[in-house]
Amino acid sequence: MAQAKKTKVKSLESRSLLLAVDIGNTQTVLGLFREDSLLYEWRLRTAVDATEDEWGVFIYELFKMEQIEFDVVRDCIISCVVPPALHSMERFCEKYLKVKPLIVGPGIKTGMPILYDNPKEVGADRIVNAVAAYEETRDATIVIDFGTATTFDYVSDKGEYLGGAICPGVMISCEALFQKASKLPRPQIFVRPKSVIGKNTIDSMNAGIIFGYAGLVEGIVKRFEKEAGRALRTIATGGLATIIAPVCPAIQSVDPHLTLKGLKILFERNQ
Repeated sequence: MAQAKKTKVKSLESRSLLLAVDIGNTQTVLGLFREDSLLYEWRLRTAVDATEDEWGVFIYELFKMEQIEFDVVRDCIISCVVPPALHSMERFCEKYLKVKPLIVGPGIKTGMPILYDNPKEVGADRIVNAVAAYEETRDATIVIDFGTATTFDYVSDKGEYLGGAICPGVMISCEALFQKASKLPRPQIFVRPKSVIGKNTIDSMNAGIIFGYAGLVEGIVKRFEKEAGRALRTIATGGLATIIAPVCPAIQSVDPHLTLKGLKILFERNQ
């Protein structure tokens, strides 16, 4: 099911907007920008085997709900960590939007040195998040993305991507617990536990998952800071960031639109 953020707009001129698309392992996020303003945001389940025509139907219906026509899209930028889905999304842009999308990948101008052993190994979403975070803080920063995987990305005070850490995502861990422990029910992690000491099975599982991931974040941030020899800024993003952040002092701010903002920045840097 798609979720939409709506901002009232008086009028949309033909060929006036930028469509930013982030194709993740679980969700695909789309954002429509007019200059610096994010006008609309939608979230779709990532359909790995969807054709360009199926993407056309999905996105047409989202646009239709807001009375938007395809011809308002002037440009498009895509980041993708699911290679099979990238080609069909490119074809959708060319066939229905009549634009050739900019793809985040090797050769794109990021404005950020990637100091990884093999820069091509870094996921497009991690680079996009790092660029957006540094643009906001202009300081050494850790980006924590609660997606299918929970990723930590470290940007230096000079704006260099230095690497990071990758952990199993919250939902992956929950699903593994449910599948492998036959007597445990499926956890409801969207309910914040009142106490770390659960008085029933559901509360105990929620406490373990939410406070456990909060502790994981705090521990990794402390280790990053120890290696860096200084305190670091932290920004969290991703679907579950708002669940973990209130019980995790190591998270200083949450920006649910960080990836879309990063895509817009990269688009502008490549014009």
